[in-house]
Amino acid sequence: MKILLTTDWYAPTINGVVASVLNLRRELMLRGHEVRVLTLSQTTHSYQLGGVTYIGSIGAGKVYPGARIKTAFSSRLVQNLVEWHPDIIHSQCEFSTFMIARRIAKKLDIPIVHTYHTVYEDYTHYFSPSKRWGRRMVASLTRWIIRQTDCVIAPTEKVRTLLLGYGIDREIRVIPTGIDLSRFTETPRPAKLLAIKNKLDIPEENLIMLFVGRLAKEKNLEELLRYYAKRPAEKLTFLIVGDGPHRGALEHLAADLGIGDSVRFTGMISPEHIGAYYHLGDIFVSASVSETQGLTYVEAMASGLPILCHRDKSLDGVIVEGKNGWLYENEQEFFAKLDLFLSSKELRQTMGRNAAEITRQMFSAAAFAEKVEGVYFQVLCGNEENKTMSCPAEISQQRAFPDDF
Repeated sequence: MKILLTTDWYAPTINGVVASVLNLRRELMLRGHEVRVLTLSQTTHSYQLGGVTYIGSIGAGKVYPGARIKTAFSSRLVQNLVEWHPDIIHSQCEFSTFMIARRIAKKLDIPIVHTYHTVYEDYTHYFSPSKRWGRRMVASLTRWIIRQTDCVIAPTEKVRTLLLGYGIDREIRVIPTGIDLSRFTETPRPAKLLAIKNKLDIPEENLIMLFVGRLAKEKNLEELLRYYAKRPAEKLTFLIVGDGPHRGALEHLAADLGIGDSVRFTGMISPEHIGAYYHLGDIFVSASVSETQGLTYVEAMASGLPILCHRDKSLDGVIVEGKNGWLYENEQEFFAKLDLFLSSKELRQTMGRNAAEITRQMFSAAAFAEKVEGVYFQVLCGNEENKTMSCPAEISQQRAFPDDF
């Protein structure tokens, strides 16, 4: 097939949507498909490079930190995609690139599959003074977007339930996003890990409570800092890996709580080096309840880290209590699980092995792409049967070439 992936976020940005798109593109190409990407440029300049079409855009940080909106239609570049004639479009975002995807799909009479990555109602504090009004706006926008598509992919049952609550009437397929396990399963040399510890001024003998992710308000890191401040262990360091708009506030809070000496902020770490930081950790922690899936949890487990995180429906079936991690709902539960983990080296090792094994079974990028490919074939066959046309090998050959876009 010829597959067009559309996304407002793409490399070099680091987030879950980008990771999903990069993994999906790579694996679909390995399965023999021709895959191109339509995304937003980090400047107002539009261009094509390496199978990726970048549309000029400007920052829209007042709506959401790091967000961008297109400034040019770039009809010539979009016309190139029309003439390439994709069989199907898989959209990953609901805004600028979705509008272009919709126009291409209508022009070519091809289907759109859409992955709903983000629980926007958890982000309404960025654009709405009223959470209730913000949720209504999100529900209305979501219904309008999904009416333009042929099938929806939800990364977790939590997202599927949310969409059903919005009144979505399209088929919703739950497919957990896969990751490139090889980036996290290989253990770095001990000397490399020791060098990072020394660079961060972490005592060699200390265990590390690790968070990896974007430092934003919805991640609820304040909760973990306040917990840690109440009972900082003598040989425990809280390592926070990542960057974001909330970093300054978190650093000030750590200082105010008197834990600045045992909390480390690394700032942004490049994707090619992030695996070493996961292997530096002993347990992965998170207090976020805004995740659709939480790929950093999966990356941590692939690296052999047990998880201790706030209970959230996005983790149903992922965290097996006492086997590869624990879920907590309050401070008392958090400390009970953390103390249990710190008290037994054997338990730490067993849970680490379990975490890695569960990840191999559930979240390989290859299995993810195979399931998504199945959705493509299902949608294409359904559309072609309605038109009394063949499926799927002859789809491209039998479509009429469009007029100029």
